Amino acid sequence: MLTVNFAFSGTELIGVAAGETADPGRNIPRAIRTTLVRLTVFFIGSIVVMAAFIPWRDAGVDNSPFVTVLDMIGVPHAGDIMNIVIVTAILSAANSGLFASTRMLWSLANEGTVPEIVARTNMRGVPVVALALSMLGGLLALLSSVVAADTVYLVLVSISGLAVVIVWMAIAACQFVFRRRWIDAGHSPAELGYRTPGYPWVPLAAFIGSAASCILIVFDPGQRSALYWTVPFVALCYAGHALALRRGWVKA
Repeated sequence: MLTVNFAFSGTELIGVAAGETADPGRNIPRAIRTTLVRLTVFFIGSIVVMAAFIPWRDAGVDNSPFVTVLDMIGVPHAGDIMNIVIVTAILSAANSGLFASTRMLWSLANEGTVPEIVARTNMRGVPVVALALSMLGGLLALLSSVVAADTVYLVLVSISGLAVVIVWMAIAACQFVFRRRWIDAGHSPAELGYRTPGYPWVPLAAFIGSAASCILIVFDPGQRSALYWTVPFVALCYAGHALALRRGWVKA
């Protein structure tokens, strides 16, 4: 389940993109709806098609099920087509990850959580320091998949997979807190530019499902390492921040 959650990671970037769009009140709701449609069509739709074509007794992991289906319906060069699709998807994921990392690093520096030098931008307003650090981290992670695939790279994948789930839990919790404080301030939900359908059940289901994923990995020996590495990693981050506060490198 942790691997599945990791595959769906990136949908939360819609919230990050809110700070980049000129009209978030109009564009962000549209992005949320189109993302839901795309997930339904490309993820669930493709699973329905593959399940209709491939008998479950013949399904496996040796060959791509997409290639199998394309071969069955007579599409030439099915393997080459899927390689192009996979490379395109990887580049898209890398681009979105680089954007999110750069944007969040800049935001943290702008708020004084990390050293202010990270918030520096060039003449075009691009946070070049945050971009360079994000690119360096990505390249080092890629290098680890080659020279330390069974150690460092495995740890990075475990931490990132569990971190995605924790972020989703935080988003759901923030929505509950925001809605309560919005009403306490004298506003009504009708004033919101975008209201979550099925509130409060949708964010509640998201929080419970994500929390269950974190708990259930305790019983999975193959995924348990995510907890072993994520907990000390988070503790190390807090310790580093405390040290930076004491040295005056960041603001309180």
